[in-house]
Amino acid sequence: MNQAHLHLILNHVPILGSLFGLLLLLWAVVRANDSLSRAGLVTLVITALLTIPTQLTGSEAEELVEDQPGVSEPLIHEHEEAAELSFWVMEATGVLAFISLLPLVRSHPRSPLLTRLTLVGAVVSFGLLARTGYLGGQIMHPEARKSFVAPSKTGEGPED
Repeated sequence: MNQAHLHLILNHVPILGSLFGLLLLLWAVVRANDSLSRAGLVTLVITALLTIPTQLTGSEAEELVEDQPGVSEPLIHEHEEAAELSFWVMEATGVLAFISLLPLVRSHPRSPLLTRLTLVGAVVSFGLLARTGYLGGQIMHPEARKSFVAPSKTGEGPED
């Protein structure tokens, strides 16, 4: 298994983990449920930690694919820039989630405020991570690009 393969396996974790943590935390806030809040916050902390290897495998994955036919350097650069931003926002959300866990355990009066701030961070993190994934998918999947035009069926091929 090379770094590109590892990166492709790992890149789903931050997106899906942030979404899962976001949904848990949203449900916790709506229900005013401390157990759900803890679960959502812990999910976001773990997701932030698992985002690190995804980020670390990106550069080597780039080295392996950048010279492949059909791979666009501007698309790689745009994905790389988006990944950098989403990485740091996810890490900040993870730190905020960890900080939010401490008063929650002690039933501190500011706990709901910290949880709501973490929820905002989770929304922003998920949005940025989803965009990063979308841009990354365009690197090797031309059908995901805005400029893609499906080949027309001209009557050529084995079905005719």
